[in-house]
Amino acid sequence: MEDYLEELKKGAEAAIEHYRGELSSIHTGRATTGLISDILVDAYGAKTPLKQVGNITVSDPRTLAVQPWDKGNLVQIESALRDSEMFFGIVNAGDKIIVSLSELTEEKRQQYIKLAKEKAEEVKVSIRNSRRDIWENVKKLKSDGKISEDEMYRREEEINKLVENKNKEIDSIFMGKERELKEV
Repeated sequence: MEDYLEELKKGAEAAIEHYRGELSSIHTGRATTGLISDILVDAYGAKTPLKQVGNITVSDPRTLAVQPWDKGNLVQIESALRDSEMFFGIVNAGDKIIVSLSELTEEKRQQYIKLAKEKAEEVKVSIRNSRRDIWENVKKLKSDGKISEDEMYRREEEINKLVENKNKEIDSIFMGKERELKEV
């Protein structure tokens, strides 16, 4: 039975880490490599994350520089950045790409906050679905006579407590991102 609880915990932690990764790509007005590192570039005949075709550095709080490892990918990197959903100023400097972040408007900040909240809810739904599946397994153990009714309800309490703690962690992560987005 402990395996079910451990399975739920590992799944929830993986979902939360994925959420953190998604949040790192949400533009807060400050330059971070996470904003563009996962943008897919047509390189070497496949869609490859930018972080695998070049070095990304923060030049200043509003500027990133992308130095491709293979200069032949410079045009593809520039194209991928222009095609991304982000609103960047992009300049091809001949040997690297300079990415300037635009100032966030209040409307854009609110859109990003809404997006972060939606992603938080998706993670919570994923964890609730895992909880439901594990609860079904616990009920099956009870119906098969492998655990008592008291044991079943004790397990339910443990499962619900774990999910509640993970939801609090998700809310805390969201509130941190919301604070970042509201900073001017």
